[in-house]
Amino acid sequence: MILRATDPRHLTSEDVIVNRPPVLPQLDLVLIDELTLVQRFLLAAVAVIADVTLAAWIFPALGRHLPGGWDSMKANTALLALFSVISLTLSRRSRSRRLARISKVFALVVLLATAAVVVEWVWGLSLGLDTWISLDRGCSHPGRMSPQTCAVYLLLGVVMLMIRSRRRIAAWVVDFLSLLLCVMMLVMTAGYAFGAQQLFGLTTSIRTSPQTLVCFVLLSVVVFGRRAQHGLFGILFGTGLGSKIARIASPIALLLPFLLEVARAFTIRMGVMSISYATAVATSVVSVLAVVLVLVLAWRINELETEIRDLSLRDELTKLYNRRGFYLLAEQALQVARRGKTSMSVLFIDLDNLKPINDTQGHEIGSAFLCEVAAFLKDCFRRTDVIGRIGGDEFVVAWISNVQAMKMVVDRMEKAAEEKNAQPGRLYPFCFSYGYVTSEPGSAETLEGLVHRADELMYDAKRRNKMLSGTLDEMEERRG
Repeated sequence: MILRATDPRHLTSEDVIVNRPPVLPQLDLVLIDELTLVQRFLLAAVAVIADVTLAAWIFPALGRHLPGGWDSMKANTALLALFSVISLTLSRRSRSRRLARISKVFALVVLLATAAVVVEWVWGLSLGLDTWISLDRGCSHPGRMSPQTCAVYLLLGVVMLMIRSRRRIAAWVVDFLSLLLCVMMLVMTAGYAFGAQQLFGLTTSIRTSPQTLVCFVLLSVVVFGRRAQHGLFGILFGTGLGSKIARIASPIALLLPFLLEVARAFTIRMGVMSISYATAVATSVVSVLAVVLVLVLAWRINELETEIRDLSLRDELTKLYNRRGFYLLAEQALQVARRGKTSMSVLFIDLDNLKPINDTQGHEIGSAFLCEVAAFLKDCFRRTDVIGRIGGDEFVVAWISNVQAMKMVVDRMEKAAEEKNAQPGRLYPFCFSYGYVTSEPGSAETLEGLVHRADELMYDAKRRNKMLSGTLDEMEERRG
């Protein structure tokens, strides 16, 4: 019996490991949307350059109105640039499978046409492809792309064919080729910047033209950004800590060597420094800036770690400490109180009417009530006191104080609550039950014990409030 390779029941563990897609970071969708807009602009710019150049070759009268040197970009080069734009436009993630297949057709045309030009260079042949759009008599090899242009188009064609690949091996291959394409762009751009024209062709008339280089750089940026949505470069556009650090460090690491080399070349050319001294200065600056970059990244990592720690210790709604955060910080305060042989106070609060508010006025009003209580506690206590929400309607406060200070705080809290209830137009009463305890100086009582005692006192107060409320209701009924 012949088994279908696509049947998951007959896949081996090795097949699964080889074929499954690599684990990708969670992408920042807002950043991806912004990147998509940038890609559209870049592809439009390439299309304009290619269309104008191609039209000038087809209609020589138009070429006479263009700046000198426009014809250094050959007609077939412009046509392949236009095909590349079409392929990348149709290969966007949101496109249908049919459009994705059409994009591969254009990518294959780019690849095959470039391969034919490579054959012409290697074997000295002329397949007639160079001048089939327009004649070009001003060159020793009329209409033929330079070898460097061929190399870029070969890479670009392969990458465009595989740009949406997600299988592990294929994804690694296309990621490597995308990275190689970016390296070539850096080398070619640097060659132009530093006057290394011999890198770009056999003669000055057979070389990668400036406008071709601009198109290649823009297409490479689009390819790199597009692969980031499918491959390992997604780390640059993720939401995690590593992605944020990568977005800070990558532009610096990419531009710094070029900027320093430009500065070194300028000082040598102006006669400010000798070659050896300029090299020594550039090396020293690189070392110092590398250390500064490490320090900045370390500072940023610590900052992000603090933010993550706060997120894990704080209640999302009220921004007070959650149960874990409260017990962690209150335990530290208790240890400080023990070492100083001072007292530790704990206040336990339970809201009396959260459930009726949620049932009658909705959970949004109930959430607003919780936030109001959180702001109320922040106003009544100091910033150094540990305030937490450890349950749905339960709050607890811990701080270093004696019995007298504790009572003063409770009195102030009761007066503030009365003032809130006296406010006109309140949708609900601001009422809660509480219990508080204070440890003896130097006591070995645990934090859990203090919280438990305050919790019991709170429930005693809640029962008394309910009994009093019931008695008042009976008195009102009798009066009625």
